[in-house]
Amino acid sequence: MLNKDHPRYESLLYRQKIVDAHKNGILADSGMIAHGRGETFDYLIGEKTTANSLNTIDIASCYFLTRKRPVLSVNGNTTALVAEDIAELSSLLDIPVEINLYYRTPERIRNIERVYKNLGVKELLGTDDDDFIDTPDLNGPRSPVSIDGISKADLVFIPLEDGDRAEKLAALKKDIVNVDLNPLSRTAVTSTVTIVDNIVRVMPLLIDAVRRNEDVDRKVLLEKIDSFSNRENLDNAISDILKRFE
Repeated sequence: MLNKDHPRYESLLYRQKIVDAHKNGILADSGMIAHGRGETFDYLIGEKTTANSLNTIDIASCYFLTRKRPVLSVNGNTTALVAEDIAELSSLLDIPVEINLYYRTPERIRNIERVYKNLGVKELLGTDDDDFIDTPDLNGPRSPVSIDGISKADLVFIPLEDGDRAEKLAALKKDIVNVDLNPLSRTAVTSTVTIVDNIVRVMPLLIDAVRRNEDVDRKVLLEKIDSFSNRENLDNAISDILKRFE
């Protein structure tokens, strides 16, 4: 049992969620390593949402509210940590959730599918009953995507991702919103909007931002998008890390 008085209680709580997801057939072995790598970068930013990331979350909400076919792509880690928030954002925006795994097995797909169906997600894609098409020039298990989902999407949310797919989706001129604690990763550099923060902090803030901006004039949202530079955003994120060592 986790002690709530432990100074690292929240971190230990999320670690336990990762362990439980692995035991329950949701998370691959490598997902546990990925979580640990992310924790390292979370230490570097001070385990808090910076002012720069708050602005980037706001910009991300503008993208979701101005694009015609957004899709929320999820993997094992995302499901383990923020499945409830994913389901809430899907309902709020009335957009599909698509399962896309590197280590894809029928068992993992069934287990993840069960999580989102139990949370009431209306349109769940990427299951073994779906119709797939390969992503051009992308080899490997992430290449097949739903014909009705990522294939037709103009915006793809790919939290906790790998660079290969991000690069190929960007080459297809799709907007990419990403959550990545590492501002130097290929995914972070390739994405249209990279939120350098822990996804467990990002998702509630992103939902709030969508609610706050959903009645804002589209022209205003597009102006905010036009003023945003992901390169500048990443430079600011790196600067925030460096300031912690001054």
